[in-house]
Amino acid sequence: MNTVILAALASVVSLTFAGFLTLKIRKKDRGPEKAIEMSDHIKEGARTFLTQEFKYLAAVVVIISAVLLYFINPETALTFIFGAFLSSLAGVIGMSTATSSNSKTSEAVKSSLGEGLDVAFSSGTVMGMSVVGFGLLGITAFYLIFPDPQVLFGFAFGASSVALFSRVGGGIYTKTADMGADLVGKVEEDIPEDDPRNPGVIADNVGDNVGDVAAMGADLFESYVEAIIATMAIGALTLNVTGAVVLPLFIGAAGIVASLVGYFLVGGSGDLHWALNRGTFGAAGISVILMYLGVIYIFPDMGMGVFYSIVFGLIAGMVIGLVTEYYTASKHRPTKKIAEESTGGAATNIIAGLSTGMISTVVPMLTVSAAMLLSYHFAGLYGIGIASIGMLSTLGITLATDCYGPVADNAAGIAEMADMGQKVRERAESLDSIGNTTAAIGKGFAIGSAALASLTLFVTYTQNVGLEAVDVSLTDPLIVTGLFIGALLPFVFSALTMRSVGRSASKMIDEIRRQFRDMDILSGKEKPDYSRCIQISTDSALKEMIVPGVLAIVSPIAVGIVLGPEALAGMLAGNISTGFLLAVTMSNSGGAWDNAKKYVEEGNLGGKGSDTHKATVVGDTVGDPMKDTSGPSLNVLIKLVAMTSLIFIPLLI
Repeated sequence: MNTVILAALASVVSLTFAGFLTLKIRKKDRGPEKAIEMSDHIKEGARTFLTQEFKYLAAVVVIISAVLLYFINPETALTFIFGAFLSSLAGVIGMSTATSSNSKTSEAVKSSLGEGLDVAFSSGTVMGMSVVGFGLLGITAFYLIFPDPQVLFGFAFGASSVALFSRVGGGIYTKTADMGADLVGKVEEDIPEDDPRNPGVIADNVGDNVGDVAAMGADLFESYVEAIIATMAIGALTLNVTGAVVLPLFIGAAGIVASLVGYFLVGGSGDLHWALNRGTFGAAGISVILMYLGVIYIFPDMGMGVFYSIVFGLIAGMVIGLVTEYYTASKHRPTKKIAEESTGGAATNIIAGLSTGMISTVVPMLTVSAAMLLSYHFAGLYGIGIASIGMLSTLGITLATDCYGPVADNAAGIAEMADMGQKVRERAESLDSIGNTTAAIGKGFAIGSAALASLTLFVTYTQNVGLEAVDVSLTDPLIVTGLFIGALLPFVFSALTMRSVGRSASKMIDEIRRQFRDMDILSGKEKPDYSRCIQISTDSALKEMIVPGVLAIVSPIAVGIVLGPEALAGMLAGNISTGFLLAVTMSNSGGAWDNAKKYVEEGNLGGKGSDTHKATVVGDTVGDPMKDTSGPSLNVLIKLVAMTSLIFIPLLI
């Protein structure tokens, strides 16, 4: 019980620190009047999207909670509602802070890069600390009320439902706006990327926050709570000792403390990338020490084996992040190679980008497999769950590093739109360039954590339905059928989300063209109708997210009822395998295409306006929905399918 109270206190400390940083940011100067105006447009656009999205989510929560109440039990329905609520609350706080910090970051870089980094990273830390704080607080509170990890699956299911609609809806929104603004503004009208005369520019900046702050937060909130709850359940089922159940809570608490210390290690003069990495690596080192002490104290019988599993998870997360950076950053060979191949035209650019994404799956898959095998060797099935928590233990600062990026991106855009001067623009772009790298690393980390969390949920499912290795045989036609259905699901899901982006972007392109044609925007005599573009992105995203969302929830229930729990186990295995590989391929191809374009725009291989540049623009446009919509959404799909299977086990047996 002392460990549970300690975890609750750590979560309160995390939320208190997030509040302190919010007050600190609030005191910062918002900059000149034009910057404030642009920032307010972005904030209002984000608020419009969230308000509309939560109306849909509220309906989903009511329907699912009613189903849980009738078919499962009241406790699961109650925890489901709170899981959805706390995940949504963390997203609201994080995005509200991010959209309030963009112009303040632009103003801060007037003094120095360090000042701008402080504002942007503090904003990201609010998101990170809110996610781990609300996640751990919800788990500990309900564990004190219902001391049965099985009941807590409702909490994780609520988080999964919010994550799915946030990822799919946010991804469609951000790419609808981005593609419309770029293709018409940059390509057809030949105006700068963040020119305030572009009707889609505000929707584009809103999309950065919707997709990379709120949606990323919901995605990792889901991974975090699912890994902790599933590992608690595995501990109760396989080891049946209190220490195995409460240790995941201690790891969460230790990770919060380490992340808090890591925050104060970020900053200083010199290389910006190292300034951020210092905090991430420092937090990882501190967490290892704390977790070693905790494991030895709480779980002395299996202490070292469990501790090794934590370390394997941490190392796996770092390796996947570094590999993602290697394959997507413009300073490394793979992305430069795509740019060089683009001298032959758009076709060779596409071929190079796809092959880069495919080959980039090798190390992440081997890393996750090694972490799973080694953890199982040292601590059994429980070790696999512990490894997934180890990877996510320092989520507070890992997510902060990722959510820093959209704030810096918005700051660079506002500096351009508000004519804040070349010096401010260049400094803001320096922050933004590091943000592009951290965003790619964040996506890689999210995919890796989703894979390990899904494996943990898969193990928990097999334990709950009483399946042994002999029960899941590849010579059984039902199992193989389930495996094929599971392997197919990520492809169908990705096709739906990519088509959604295409349809929505077409509407946005038509509207932006109409405004350029019918309004005197380019001369500056009329202001663009930003709100119309924001509304198109919002309406399209919310409408298009329904079918993929229903597919993810209904398909495992249907397979389980029609074919049985053994076939559903096969479906989970197939879904995790192809979902993980497809997510890595799409995210890394998209990131590499994006940075290949930026590499050319920096003056290499002919620079802007050259045939090579035009080829890279095509690749970047193809990669946009892959890296920011379909790829990240697959993280949620593989977790939600597994979580739905766990929740509805009573209907299958």
